[in-house]
Amino acid sequence: QAKLVESGGGSEQAGGSLRLSCIVSGYTSSCVAWFRQAPGKERQGIAAIVKSVGWTSYDDSVKGRFAISQDSAGIYLQMDDLKPEDTATYFCATVTCGTLNPNGIWGQGTQVNVSS
Repeated sequence: QAKLVESGGGSEQAGGSLRLSCIVSGYTSSCVAWFRQAPGKERQGIAAIVKSVGWTSYDDSVKGRFAISQDSAGIYLQMDDLKPEDTATYFCATVTCGTLNPNGIWGQGTQVNVSS
Protein backbone atom coordinates (compact mmCIF):
# COMPACT_ATOMS: atom_id res chain seq x y z
CA GLN A 1 0.00 0.00 0.00
CA ALA A 2 1.34 3.41 -0.97
CA LYS A 3 2.34 5.75 1.80
CA LEU A 4 3.62 9.32 1.69
CA VAL A 5 5.19 10.96 4.74
CA GLU A 6 6.07 14.66 4.80
CA SER A 7 8.55 16.32 7.12
CA GLY A 8 10.57 19.50 7.42
CA GLY A 9 7.92 22.05 8.23
CA GLY A 10 8.33 24.62 10.95
CA SER A 11 8.38 28.32 11.72
CA GLU A 12 10.55 30.76 9.85
CA GLN A 13 10.80 34.50 9.37
CA ALA A 14 10.11 36.16 6.04
CA GLY A 15 13.10 35.82 3.76
CA GLY A 16 14.17 32.56 5.34
CA SER A 17 14.32 29.04 3.93
CA LEU A 18 12.91 25.62 4.69
CA ARG A 19 13.30 22.25 2.99
CA LEU A 20 10.41 19.82 2.95
CA SER A 21 10.74 16.10 2.35
CA CYS A 22 8.16 13.58 1.19
CA ILE A 23 9.25 9.98 1.56
CA VAL A 24 7.31 7.63 -0.70
CA SER A 25 6.86 3.91 -0.13
CA GLY A 26 4.79 1.25 -1.82
CA TYR A 27 4.18 3.33 -4.96
CA THR A 28 5.73 2.33 -8.26
CA SER A 29 5.12 5.57 -10.17
CA SER A 30 7.49 8.52 -9.73
CA CYS A 31 4.68 11.05 -10.21
CA VAL A 32 4.27 12.87 -6.94
CA ALA A 33 3.72 16.59 -6.38
CA TRP A 34 3.48 19.25 -3.67
CA PHE A 35 0.30 20.99 -2.60
CA ARG A 36 -0.55 23.44 0.13
CA GLN A 37 -3.63 24.62 1.94
CA ALA A 38 -3.78 27.91 3.80
CA PRO A 39 -6.45 28.55 6.44
CA GLY A 40 -9.79 29.28 4.81
CA LYS A 41 -8.48 28.55 1.31
CA GLU A 42 -8.70 25.65 -1.11
CA ARG A 43 -5.86 23.20 -1.51
CA GLN A 44 -3.47 24.42 -4.20
CA GLY A 45 -1.02 22.52 -6.36
CA ILE A 46 2.35 24.29 -6.27
CA ALA A 47 5.07 22.07 -7.75
CA ALA A 48 5.35 18.85 -9.72
CA ILE A 49 8.22 16.92 -11.26
CA VAL A 50 8.87 14.07 -13.64
CA LYS A 51 12.58 13.64 -13.18
CA SER A 52 13.00 11.01 -15.88
CA VAL A 53 12.13 13.55 -18.57
CA GLY A 54 13.43 16.67 -16.82
CA TRP A 55 9.97 18.21 -16.45
CA THR A 56 8.94 20.50 -13.62
CA SER A 57 5.97 22.78 -13.14
CA TYR A 58 5.36 25.51 -10.59
CA ASP A 59 2.45 27.67 -9.60
CA ASP A 60 3.17 31.34 -10.29
CA SER A 61 2.99 32.09 -6.57
CA VAL A 62 6.17 30.07 -5.88
CA LYS A 63 8.01 30.25 -9.20
CA GLY A 64 11.59 31.45 -8.73
CA ARG A 65 11.53 30.87 -4.96
CA PHE A 66 10.73 27.17 -4.58
CA ALA A 67 12.51 24.23 -6.20
CA ILE A 68 11.24 20.67 -6.41
CA SER A 69 13.60 17.74 -6.66
CA GLN A 70 13.33 13.97 -6.64
CA ASP A 71 15.38 10.93 -5.83
CA SER A 72 14.65 7.26 -5.32
CA ALA A 73 13.27 7.89 -1.83
CA GLY A 74 10.81 10.65 -2.62
CA ILE A 75 10.45 14.30 -3.49
CA TYR A 76 11.69 17.49 -1.84
CA LEU A 77 10.75 21.14 -1.84
CA GLN A 78 13.43 23.74 -1.22
CA MET A 79 11.63 26.91 -0.21
CA ASP A 80 13.65 30.13 -0.28
CA ASP A 81 12.69 33.76 0.24
CA LEU A 82 9.68 32.69 2.26
CA LYS A 83 6.78 35.10 2.58
CA PRO A 84 3.98 35.28 5.17
CA GLU A 85 1.55 34.19 2.45
CA ASP A 86 3.44 30.89 2.23
CA THR A 87 1.97 29.97 5.62
CA ALA A 88 0.00 26.76 5.02
CA THR A 89 -0.12 23.05 5.56
CA TYR A 90 2.00 21.42 2.87
CA PHE A 91 1.08 18.04 1.45
CA CYS A 92 2.58 15.68 -1.05
CA ALA A 93 0.29 13.56 -3.18
CA THR A 94 0.39 11.17 -6.07
CA VAL A 95 -0.60 12.82 -9.36
CA THR A 96 -1.24 11.98 -12.97
CA CYS A 97 2.21 12.20 -14.53
CA GLY A 98 2.98 15.56 -16.08
CA THR A 99 0.17 17.34 -14.26
CA LEU A 100 -0.81 18.75 -10.89
CA ASN A 101 -3.94 16.59 -10.82
CA PRO A 102 -4.00 14.46 -7.67
CA ASN A 103 -5.08 10.86 -8.09
CA GLY A 104 -5.87 9.72 -4.62
CA ILE A 105 -2.96 9.21 -2.21
CA TRP A 106 -2.00 12.00 0.19
CA GLY A 107 0.45 12.43 2.99
CA GLN A 108 -0.61 13.74 6.38
CA GLY A 109 0.82 17.21 5.80
CA THR A 110 3.48 19.35 7.46
CA GLN A 111 2.83 22.86 8.78
CA VAL A 112 4.82 25.87 7.60
CA ASN A 113 4.46 29.19 9.40
CA VAL A 114 6.15 32.31 8.08
CA SER A 115 6.17 35.47 10.17
CA SER A 116 6.83 38.98 8.91
